[in-house]
Amino acid sequence: MTTLLCQIEACINSRPLTPLSSDPSDISALTPGHFLIGTSLLDLPELTNLQPKLPLSVRWQAIQDQRKQFWSRWSREYLHHLQHRPKWTSPQRDLQVDDLVLVQDPSSSPLHWILGRIVETFPGQDARTRVVTVRTRDGEITRSISKISLILPGREDV
Repeated sequence: MTTLLCQIEACINSRPLTPLSSDPSDISALTPGHFLIGTSLLDLPELTNLQPKLPLSVRWQAIQDQRKQFWSRWSREYLHHLQHRPKWTSPQRDLQVDDLVLVQDPSSSPLHWILGRIVETFPGQDARTRVVTVRTRDGEITRSISKISLILPGREDV
């Protein structure tokens, strides 16, 4: 249980808060983990002396399954929070070239947020941006704006 809680803590503390630099070629973001340990959270130590009655492989698989279940639900809810768009109460700014964004990918693994910079925007018939091309570490991808979330510098609600 301690391992699972540490991994859940790492999932929460790996969420991107704001761009790490103003450099358009930088695809990294500041996370709560930077404040806790001075760098991003990538690997977690495994505790091996818990529940000695279960074989290690069974215990490890159970922890991994629980972590995947937590990651799936929490990342989906966090991304939904980032995409809160009050359409009729206040106008929202369009996504722009060089904005740091978080790309939604349901198959992403825990602690792996797909960050990228917008390199091109495609407006719809109403002149509002509807589709963007994003440069990630793995190359360029094209996504609808409903599948990405803007990471704003100085967000207070995260």
